[in-house]
Amino acid sequence: MRLAIIAVGRLKPGPMHDLADEYLKRIAGPVAIREVEERRRLPPAALKEREGALLVEALPRGAFAVALDRGGTSLSSEEFAARLQRWREQGTEELAFLIGGAEGLADAVLAKARFRLALGAMTWPHLLARIMLLEQLYRAQQILAGHPYHRA
Repeated sequence: MRLAIIAVGRLKPGPMHDLADEYLKRIAGPVAIREVEERRRLPPAALKEREGALLVEALPRGAFAVALDRGGTSLSSEEFAARLQRWREQGTEELAFLIGGAEGLADAVLAKARFRLALGAMTWPHLLARIMLLEQLYRAQQILAGHPYHRA
């Protein structure tokens, strides 16, 4: 199963970029990172809609879309690993995670999502959410492999 992370904003060189690269190296199989960005200064509501349109445009045709949304379903690491395994067993060819910008996800993105995943009830900066997702993808891989990286 191919993985894609489609995210608003660009990770600039520095510690967060380095950490994201480290997790990308650890994850077996392809993980495509697609960054989208609206450079024009727009009012917050218009920016949210424009970023949503960019996310939807970048979504690969036929991909199973998962929106990272504070109002989504919170899963433990073990539950997340099991969910990834179930999607793989059901024949999902590409799983695309959608991460909005500072204004959140537009309704058009949420409508495309077949699952909404929460990284907890707290609000996280969108660039940090990307790293947290990468870590959880790596952790899920290790859980499914029976590796001791994951400790309850």
